[in-house]
Amino acid sequence: MVIKTLKLSFKEMIEVAERDIETMPIAEALSSLGSADTIFIDLRDIREIQRDGLIPGAFHCPRGMLEFWVHPESPYHKPIFAEQGKKFVFYCASGWRSALATRDVQALGLSPVAHVEGGFSAWKNAGGSIAEK
Repeated sequence: MVIKTLKLSFKEMIEVAERDIETMPIAEALSSLGSADTIFIDLRDIREIQRDGLIPGAFHCPRGMLEFWVHPESPYHKPIFAEQGKKFVFYCASGWRSALATRDVQALGLSPVAHVEGGFSAWKNAGGSIAEK
């Protein structure tokens, strides 16, 4: 049996992804709430949302389904990801999953996209509005 050594740590993976994507500062994310041009996408597990709530108006897309829901040729495609003139702003609990997710959907051609710096934790700590699921 051959065991391969990983080349990057998970933190390095996130740093590499963030070089190629837009990271939205929490103040900008807070001011984008309610904008008709912005769609917040919550990538967290449903149990996280049930426990902690979510950004008001956010669309829940489990991280494991993201590429399938975004890709227009997928049988699982969700029409929200075909909306024109919208900026898709992804978030998770701390910004790790959302950084990788933003990189991945950007590679699929979804644009414009960004992720929330610090994720939902930063949103909550900054006093952002929270809706219950």
